[in-house]
Amino acid sequence: MRSSEWLRERAADPFVRRAKAEGWRSRAVFKLEEIDRRERLLRPGQVCIDLGAAPGAWSQYALRRVGRPGRVIATDLLPMEPLAGVEFVQGDFRDEQVVSAVLARLAEPEADVVLSDMSPNLSGIDAVDQPRSIYLAELALELAARVLKPHGSALIKVFQGSGFQELVAAARRRFAKVKLLKPGASRARSPELYLLAKHRLLV
Repeated sequence: MRSSEWLRERAADPFVRRAKAEGWRSRAVFKLEEIDRRERLLRPGQVCIDLGAAPGAWSQYALRRVGRPGRVIATDLLPMEPLAGVEFVQGDFRDEQVVSAVLARLAEPEADVVLSDMSPNLSGIDAVDQPRSIYLAELALELAARVLKPHGSALIKVFQGSGFQELVAAARRRFAKVKLLKPGASRARSPELYLLAKHRLLV
Protein backbone atom coordinates (compact mmCIF):
# COMPACT_ATOMS: atom_id res chain seq x y z
CA MET A 1 0.00 0.00 0.00
CA ARG A 2 1.36 3.42 -0.96
CA SER A 3 1.84 5.97 1.80
CA SER A 4 -0.85 8.28 0.41
CA GLU A 5 -3.39 5.43 0.38
CA TRP A 6 -2.37 4.44 3.92
CA LEU A 7 -2.88 8.01 5.15
CA ARG A 8 -6.33 8.22 3.53
CA GLU A 9 -7.34 4.90 5.04
CA ARG A 10 -6.07 5.95 8.45
CA ALA A 11 -7.94 9.25 8.32
CA ALA A 12 -11.16 7.39 7.52
CA ASP A 13 -10.65 4.67 10.12
CA PRO A 14 -13.33 4.96 12.84
CA PHE A 15 -11.09 3.13 15.34
CA VAL A 16 -8.33 5.71 14.83
CA ARG A 17 -10.78 8.54 15.43
CA ARG A 18 -12.26 6.84 18.47
CA ALA A 19 -8.81 6.15 19.96
CA LYS A 20 -7.89 9.83 19.65
CA ALA A 21 -11.20 10.95 21.12
CA GLU A 22 -10.89 8.61 24.12
CA GLY A 23 -7.20 9.26 24.81
CA TRP A 24 -5.82 5.86 23.83
CA ARG A 25 -2.34 5.63 22.35
CA SER A 26 -3.41 3.56 19.32
CA ARG A 27 -6.39 1.89 17.70
CA ALA A 28 -4.97 -1.50 18.77
CA VAL A 29 -6.62 -1.00 22.15
CA PHE A 30 -9.98 -1.96 20.69
CA LYS A 31 -8.69 -5.42 19.70
CA LEU A 32 -7.75 -6.11 23.31
CA GLU A 33 -10.91 -4.50 24.66
CA GLU A 34 -13.16 -6.71 22.52
CA ILE A 35 -11.32 -9.89 23.42
CA ASP A 36 -11.24 -8.98 27.10
CA ARG A 37 -14.96 -8.26 27.11
CA ARG A 38 -15.73 -11.64 25.49
CA GLU A 39 -13.18 -13.76 27.32
CA ARG A 40 -12.83 -12.02 30.71
CA LEU A 41 -9.08 -11.96 30.31
CA LEU A 42 -8.06 -9.18 32.71
CA ARG A 43 -9.23 -8.75 36.30
CA PRO A 44 -8.42 -6.48 39.26
CA GLY A 45 -5.25 -7.35 41.13
CA GLN A 46 -3.62 -9.37 38.35
CA VAL A 47 0.01 -9.25 37.22
CA CYS A 48 0.19 -8.71 33.47
CA ILE A 49 3.19 -8.84 31.11
CA ASP A 50 2.76 -6.85 27.87
CA LEU A 51 5.16 -7.78 25.05
CA GLY A 52 5.54 -5.46 22.08
CA ALA A 53 3.91 -2.75 24.12
CA ALA A 54 4.83 0.48 22.30
CA PRO A 55 3.19 2.92 21.87
CA GLY A 56 1.36 1.69 24.95
CA ALA A 57 -2.36 1.29 24.26
CA TRP A 58 -2.53 -2.28 25.52
CA SER A 59 -0.61 -1.33 28.65
CA GLN A 60 -3.00 1.60 29.17
CA TYR A 61 -5.98 -0.71 28.96
CA ALA A 62 -4.43 -3.48 31.04
CA LEU A 63 -3.51 -1.04 33.80
CA ARG A 64 -7.06 0.26 33.89
CA ARG A 65 -8.38 -3.28 34.23
CA VAL A 66 -5.94 -4.69 36.81
CA GLY A 67 -5.86 -1.49 38.89
CA ARG A 68 -4.01 -1.59 42.18
CA PRO A 69 -2.50 -3.77 43.60
CA GLY A 70 -2.34 -5.19 40.07
CA ARG A 71 0.79 -4.63 37.99
CA VAL A 72 1.68 -4.20 34.32
CA ILE A 73 5.22 -5.00 33.17
CA ALA A 74 5.80 -3.95 29.57
CA THR A 75 8.60 -4.29 27.05
CA ASP A 76 9.36 -3.25 23.49
CA LEU A 77 12.31 -2.76 21.19
CA LEU A 78 11.06 0.80 20.63
CA PRO A 79 10.95 3.49 23.30
CA MET A 80 7.59 4.14 24.95
CA GLU A 81 6.40 7.33 26.56
CA PRO A 82 6.12 6.67 30.31
CA LEU A 83 2.79 5.50 31.67
CA ALA A 84 2.26 6.03 35.38
CA GLY A 85 1.97 2.61 36.99
CA VAL A 86 3.51 0.66 34.08
CA GLU A 87 7.00 -0.80 34.53
CA PHE A 88 8.76 -0.61 31.16
CA VAL A 89 11.83 -2.45 29.89
CA GLN A 90 13.19 -1.30 26.54
CA GLY A 91 15.05 -3.87 24.49
CA ASP A 92 14.88 -6.70 21.99
CA PHE A 93 12.80 -9.53 23.45
CA ARG A 94 14.87 -12.00 21.42
CA ASP A 95 17.73 -11.12 23.79
CA GLU A 96 17.81 -13.28 26.94
CA GLN A 97 19.05 -10.29 28.95
CA VAL A 98 15.84 -8.44 28.13
CA VAL A 99 13.75 -11.47 29.08
CA SER A 100 15.67 -11.68 32.36
CA ALA A 101 15.05 -7.98 33.03
CA VAL A 102 11.32 -8.50 32.55
CA LEU A 103 11.27 -11.55 34.81
CA ALA A 104 13.31 -9.76 37.47
CA ARG A 105 10.41 -7.36 37.92
CA LEU A 106 8.06 -10.13 38.99
CA ALA A 107 7.68 -10.10 42.76
CA GLU A 108 6.84 -13.80 42.45
CA PRO A 109 7.90 -16.15 39.65
CA GLU A 110 4.38 -16.22 38.21
CA ALA A 111 2.10 -13.89 36.26
CA ASP A 112 -1.64 -14.01 35.57
CA VAL A 113 -1.68 -12.80 31.96
CA VAL A 114 0.84 -12.55 29.13
CA LEU A 115 -0.14 -10.25 26.27
CA SER A 116 1.82 -10.11 23.02
CA ASP A 117 1.11 -7.75 20.15
CA MET A 118 4.68 -8.21 18.89
CA SER A 119 5.24 -7.93 15.16
CA PRO A 120 8.46 -7.66 13.15
CA ASN A 121 9.26 -4.70 10.94
CA LEU A 122 7.43 -5.87 7.84
CA SER A 123 9.29 -5.90 4.53
CA GLY A 124 6.30 -6.92 2.42
CA ILE A 125 8.07 -10.15 1.49
CA ASP A 126 6.11 -13.02 2.98
CA ALA A 127 9.04 -15.44 2.90
CA VAL A 128 10.91 -13.02 5.18
CA ASP A 129 8.10 -11.61 7.31
CA GLN A 130 6.25 -14.83 8.18
CA PRO A 131 9.19 -16.68 9.82
CA ARG A 132 10.02 -13.55 11.83
CA SER A 133 6.45 -13.17 13.05
CA ILE A 134 6.16 -16.86 13.95
CA TYR A 135 9.43 -16.69 15.87
CA LEU A 136 8.16 -13.77 17.96
CA ALA A 137 4.93 -15.64 18.66
CA GLU A 138 6.94 -18.70 19.69
CA LEU A 139 8.96 -16.59 22.12
CA ALA A 140 5.74 -15.20 23.63
CA LEU A 141 4.30 -18.70 23.96
CA GLU A 142 7.50 -19.96 25.61
CA LEU A 143 7.39 -17.12 28.13
CA ALA A 144 3.72 -17.79 28.87
CA ALA A 145 4.38 -21.48 29.48
CA ARG A 146 7.27 -20.49 31.73
CA VAL A 147 5.69 -17.85 33.95
CA LEU A 148 1.91 -18.17 33.95
CA LYS A 149 0.02 -19.41 36.95
CA PRO A 150 -1.87 -22.67 36.29
CA HIS A 151 -5.07 -20.77 35.51
CA GLY A 152 -3.31 -17.91 33.72
CA SER A 153 -3.94 -16.81 30.14
CA ALA A 154 -1.89 -15.72 27.15
CA LEU A 155 -3.07 -13.63 24.20
CA ILE A 156 -0.59 -13.69 21.33
CA LYS A 157 -0.70 -12.08 17.89
CA VAL A 158 -0.09 -14.62 15.13
CA PHE A 159 -0.08 -14.41 11.35
CA GLN A 160 -1.59 -17.09 9.15
CA GLY A 161 0.96 -18.70 6.87
CA SER A 162 3.95 -20.98 7.09
CA GLY A 163 4.49 -22.22 10.65
CA PHE A 164 1.05 -21.12 11.85
CA GLN A 165 -0.44 -24.58 12.33
CA GLU A 166 2.69 -25.78 14.11
CA LEU A 167 2.46 -22.85 16.52
CA VAL A 168 -1.18 -23.61 17.31
CA ALA A 169 -0.29 -27.26 17.88
CA ALA A 170 2.50 -26.24 20.27
CA ALA A 171 0.02 -24.09 22.21
CA ARG A 172 -2.39 -27.01 22.49
CA ARG A 173 0.34 -29.18 23.96
CA ARG A 174 0.96 -26.61 26.69
CA PHE A 175 -2.53 -25.24 27.46
CA ALA A 176 -5.88 -26.90 28.10
CA LYS A 177 -7.90 -24.35 26.13
CA VAL A 178 -6.74 -22.71 22.90
CA LYS A 179 -8.80 -20.65 20.49
CA LEU A 180 -8.16 -18.26 17.61
CA LEU A 181 -9.86 -14.88 17.53
CA LYS A 182 -10.13 -12.05 15.00
CA PRO A 183 -11.50 -8.93 16.69
CA GLY A 184 -13.47 -6.38 14.75
CA ALA A 185 -10.67 -3.80 14.93
CA SER A 186 -8.35 -6.12 12.98
CA ARG A 187 -8.35 -4.99 9.36
CA ALA A 188 -10.12 -7.47 7.10
CA ARG A 189 -7.16 -7.77 4.72
CA SER A 190 -4.72 -8.51 7.53
CA PRO A 191 -3.70 -12.17 8.09
CA GLU A 192 -3.40 -11.49 11.82
CA LEU A 193 -5.26 -13.53 14.39
CA TYR A 194 -4.96 -13.65 18.16
CA LEU A 195 -4.19 -16.95 19.83
CA LEU A 196 -5.81 -17.21 23.25
CA ALA A 197 -4.35 -19.92 25.49
CA LYS A 198 -5.79 -20.68 28.93
CA HIS A 199 -5.00 -23.07 31.78
CA ARG A 200 -1.33 -23.97 31.51
CA LEU A 201 -0.71 -27.70 31.54
CA LEU A 202 1.87 -28.99 34.00
CA VAL A 203 4.04 -30.91 31.55
